[in-house]
Amino acid sequence: MKLVFVTQTLDPAHPALAQAVDLARALAERVEELAVVARDVEWALPANASALTFEAPSRPARVAAFERAVLRATKGADAALVHMVPQFALLAAPVARTRHVPLLLWYTHWHASRALRYATRVVDLALSVDAASYPVATPKLHAIGHAIDVAAFDAPPVGDSGGPLRLLALGRTARWKGLATLLDALEQTTADLRLEIRGPSLTPDEEAHRTELAARADGERVRLMPAAPRCEIPALLARADAVVSPNEPRAGATLDKAVFEAAACRRPVVSTNPAFAGLLDGLPLELLARPRDPQALAARLDGLAAAPHAVRVAAGEELRRRVVAGHSLDHWADAVCGLAREVRSRRATAGSRRAG
Repeated sequence: MKLVFVTQTLDPAHPALAQAVDLARALAERVEELAVVARDVEWALPANASALTFEAPSRPARVAAFERAVLRATKGADAALVHMVPQFALLAAPVARTRHVPLLLWYTHWHASRALRYATRVVDLALSVDAASYPVATPKLHAIGHAIDVAAFDAPPVGDSGGPLRLLALGRTARWKGLATLLDALEQTTADLRLEIRGPSLTPDEEAHRTELAARADGERVRLMPAAPRCEIPALLARADAVVSPNEPRAGATLDKAVFEAAACRRPVVSTNPAFAGLLDGLPLELLARPRDPQALAARLDGLAAAPHAVRVAAGEELRRRVVAGHSLDHWADAVCGLAREVRSRRATAGSRRAG
C-alpha cells in the first residue's frame, strides 16, 4: 500500500508538533511506500518514505506549492491521511477525488471551526481519540485512541522518598490549560507539594500568561521552567510522583496527549477534564476534579499526597495497562492502515459494480 501523510512539519525538536514524527515512523513501518507532504521536514526519513515540502514566502505561494505537492504525492496512492489541519483536507480533496484516492482526517481538539465542518463533509473518514475529541457529529467518525509511543514513554514506579510529593504540569501556557487554577489550588492544599510547570509559549497571549504565572512562582514550591524537548519528557515524568492536567473543558474535549504519556509512564494523573473519565475512573485513587474549581482540585491533590505509596503505584500501573491496551502508537497505526485499506476496498468494489 502507498499512503500519503499530510502534516504541518516533521521535526523531532518542535515544541508542539514533534509527535508527528512518531506517527510517520509507525505508518512507514506498515506500508510499502509513505509519501509525506509537509511545510518542512527536519527528520531522516525511512528508506520507504519520501517527502515533498511546500514552504514558500507567502500564503498564496504556499497554497500553490501545497497543491503541486499533493498532486505528485497522490500519484499511485491507495489513501491519504491529513493530520490535524482541516484546511489541508479541503485543499487536498479535489486532487484526491479526481484520482479516486480515499481521504482520511485525523483531528483531536475542542475547536469546531468552519473549516473542520466543511472538511468533515469532503473526507471519506474522520479519525479521533474518541467521540468526545471530535467536535463535529458525523457517522464518518472512527474512534481509534491516541498514539502514544509506549516503548519510549515508560518509567518504573517512583520510590517512596518520604519527602514532598513532586508534581509536574506539562503543556503550553495557554489560559485554557488551567495553570492559574492549579496555582490557586496549591494555595489551598495542606499537603507538602512541589510543582514544576514545563511547556512552551507559542503566541503573544501565551507569553503574557507566562509572565503572570512567573509572578506567582516562588522558585521553590512552584517552579516555572522552559519547555523541554520531546525526547526529554520521559525523563521528566520519571522524576515526578504525579502529573496534574488542569485543562478547562471547551466546546469540545481536548484529550491532551500529555495525560496519556504520563499514564504510560505509570504516573497518577489528576485532571479536571471530564472527558478523561474513561481513563481515570475505577482506580484506587480519585483523580478527577471538577473543572475551574480550585477547592475541588486542592482536595484531589491532598488526597493523592495522603494515599499510601503502594496505592499510588497501583494506580499508575493500571493507567499504563489502559494506555497500552487502547492508546498505543502501534494500536493507532494499525487502525489507520486498516481503515485506509477498508475504504479503498469498498471503493474498488463499488466501482466494479458500476462497471458491471
